[in-house]
Amino acid sequence: MVSADLIFKIAGIAIIVSVIHSVIKQAGKDEYAWMVTLVGVILVLTMVVNVVADFFRAVRTTFQLP
Repeated sequence: MVSADLIFKIAGIAIIVSVIHSVIKQAGKDEYAWMVTLVGVILVLTMVVNVVADFFRAVRTTFQLP
């Protein structure tokens, strides 16, 4: 089961990235704003991939798969 801690981390990253994106976009640097958004998405995806990997590891040990 996903802990609430992970959900709060993802929400925090989303809020921070959206604020930084808005500030940089208002400054006229659209390319950098999209790079910040891309970095935020990559951070969240790595967190989710780790959770999915833990899930599959638990399934393998539960069913004693090789």
